[in-house]
Amino acid sequence: MAQAAPPDIDPKAVFCNNELSLRDIEVYGFDFDYTLAIYTRGLHFLIYRLATHVLIDKYKYPKGLGELTYDPAFAVRGLHYDVHKGLLMKLDAFHKVQLGTVTRGHTQVPDSEVRQLYEGLHVTIDRLNNFYGYGAHMQQLVDMFSLPEIALLSDVAEHFIKNNIQYDADYLFNDVKSAVEFVHISGLMHQEIMKDLGKYVEKEAGLRTLLDRLKNAGKSIFLITNSGYAFVSKGMQYLLGDHWRDMFDIIVTKAGKPKFFSETGGHQVSGSSAPSMHRPFRYYDVEKRARTWNMVTKLEKGNIYAEGNIDHFKEMTGWVGSKVLYFGDHVYSDLADPAIRHGWRTGAIIPELEHEIKVMNSPTYKTTIVWLQALQTLIANMQVIALLLMHFFN
Repeated sequence: MAQAAPPDIDPKAVFCNNELSLRDIEVYGFDFDYTLAIYTRGLHFLIYRLATHVLIDKYKYPKGLGELTYDPAFAVRGLHYDVHKGLLMKLDAFHKVQLGTVTRGHTQVPDSEVRQLYEGLHVTIDRLNNFYGYGAHMQQLVDMFSLPEIALLSDVAEHFIKNNIQYDADYLFNDVKSAVEFVHISGLMHQEIMKDLGKYVEKEAGLRTLLDRLKNAGKSIFLITNSGYAFVSKGMQYLLGDHWRDMFDIIVTKAGKPKFFSETGGHQVSGSSAPSMHRPFRYYDVEKRARTWNMVTKLEKGNIYAEGNIDHFKEMTGWVGSKVLYFGDHVYSDLADPAIRHGWRTGAIIPELEHEIKVMNSPTYKTTIVWLQALQTLIANMQVIALLLMHFFN
């Protein structure tokens, strides 16, 4: 009997891994980057180019690196990078290295060398980054901004290898990481984006419709982002118009996630290597473009806030537990602590699903699945026949 092809997956569907009734949600929260503001692929080219210049100009790396170009197909999120050995690889759910995925620069490392380097294939848990993504020998690519970083890291390593330039894998990793961080914290990236929002930000007409529907349904809406107010405001004006602030009940910029969720009330959460801090909210003066020293005792619509922590946020708003649904793209910064420690419901924005669903709906993929199902059925039937024959002849 022929196996039926799997049905198409709705590309606009919402996928749940836990039961959720939107009737119970009273408050909706959003991150900004890669959540409300979806960036084009051009942003990765920009980060790569700016970070390359930082390596050359600030860290005095070879000028030949200026000829490198970003390859958007080089890596995907979820891969691991061994900082000490300078190797990019895929680990499975059991922390085993997947043979054939390990590369040094652009060169695949032979399986025999991989087994020797890791004394087999298993990577012990103490070598992996912890719950908050800190430390360890293995760093995982968990956010969208890590894609140009890992591409640049591998490209520079390949350049050194081809030109017989000796390098230390640890130093190279730290320098590239610092260069990419400098592109963010210095404002270089934000300045370039604001010069040409149409080039770097996808304008989605449905965003205003979504927020309008939530407001009309009596829901509260807040924004918590690590980006600064000037950048967020410029992007929101592009996406929602000049009166975008009217859409939100609470706006928090420069939140410093994951510290916003992990360093609460001055107590350090176990597992975080960062020092304990009391992080009260601060007012942001839009006209002066600076944070003020006034004590924040309540959060009100119309004001802009910076920093803060989730304990104070809950106390001042009363928004607690499962009546809050917060959307973000970063597993550690946006989703882990709000859900596990504070009981918020969370939604992950995963751009890669769009391509995966397209592949899974393709005739080629469906034909392959049907063939695999038929093969599994055939193998199962052969095993049954073999057992019957063994029983018969015995």
